[in-house]
Amino acid sequence: MTDEGLERWRLVLGEPADACAGAGGLTGRAAARDAALGWLYGRDEDLARRDVRRGGGRAGGDGPSALTTIDWLDEIHRLFPKETVERLERDAVERYEIHEVVTDPAVLARVEPNATLLKAVLRTRHLMNPRVLELARRIVAAVVAELLERLAAEVRQAFAGTRSRRPSRFRQSRNFDVRRTIAGNLAHYQPEHRRLVIETPYFVSRTRRHLERWQVILLVDQSGSMVGSVIHSAVTAACLWGLPGVKTHLVAFDTNVVDLTADVDDPVELLMKVQLGGGTNIARAVAYAAGLVENPRRTIVALVSDFYEGGDQGQLVRGVARLVEQGTHVLGLAALDEDANPDYDRAMAQRLADVGAGVGAMTPGELAAFVAEHVGR
Repeated sequence: MTDEGLERWRLVLGEPADACAGAGGLTGRAAARDAALGWLYGRDEDLARRDVRRGGGRAGGDGPSALTTIDWLDEIHRLFPKETVERLERDAVERYEIHEVVTDPAVLARVEPNATLLKAVLRTRHLMNPRVLELARRIVAAVVAELLERLAAEVRQAFAGTRSRRPSRFRQSRNFDVRRTIAGNLAHYQPEHRRLVIETPYFVSRTRRHLERWQVILLVDQSGSMVGSVIHSAVTAACLWGLPGVKTHLVAFDTNVVDLTADVDDPVELLMKVQLGGGTNIARAVAYAAGLVENPRRTIVALVSDFYEGGDQGQLVRGVARLVEQGTHVLGLAALDEDANPDYDRAMAQRLADVGAGVGAMTPGELAAFVAEHVGR
């Protein structure tokens, strides 16, 4: 094993593995990395329970650290690759609740905007004074701009029209007909190279049907555990806003209901108004959505929630059942973000599914495809 490999294992294992680093121990850049890791992970209370000695090195000592939050941020950006920096910042904010990362103006001026910091800004906005809020807005704007650029492409793709089996002379990658191209070029297969030479690529056409106006009502649970879905719901609503044949509403709720539709075209301003936390009354939000419905058979109500109802569960189920009975498409989404990892009340989700709601988890692109499929009918 190279010396670099030994140093990496020493950084992973901490001070108890000092012997692995050789007689001189960690030096130079490796020692600086160890100090930066120790500043953060040395405060883990689980170390004492596991009888890990909190000396120098990884544990960072029992006295006050020589590093400030600003120093630490500067150090990790100098010492680690971007992916590692984002993980360290995420652990600082979420695992150890070092709020200075998003509430200290001097620190905010140094951090690179990313999705983790955006979530932290939304969770700790109530701790910020006006000056810090303006700096925090930079993080919100940067991350939202990145999400908009990526999600807008997915929405455009979903609304580009349905693929037909008719051949097309218009060559575009998204219309590439893989199956016909393979079948039509099998004569050019080269077994010695295990390669299929494509001499004639084939493409399909797309058809666009007449679009009748549809409503899409996004009901978003703004409890603290749903922050990722709140962010992606706001950006998804902005992408859907103004599309032909679609009228978009965005409604946030906890125990109260707030209609944010007026701010849908400005997701940055919208997110700065969201109030995370508090209780949850899903039934009240469903009742509000029912009052927005214009044409039930051309309405999609997407309820983005973990389904932990703090209000009347029976009223929630009856409200969803009434929407379904009148012809409204009701989606219960346990997650709406890039990962779509659901964490939800399965018993309540099953009750909603039993009365006709479609329950699951979607990425924003999958939701856009669902909307596009129904709007194009």
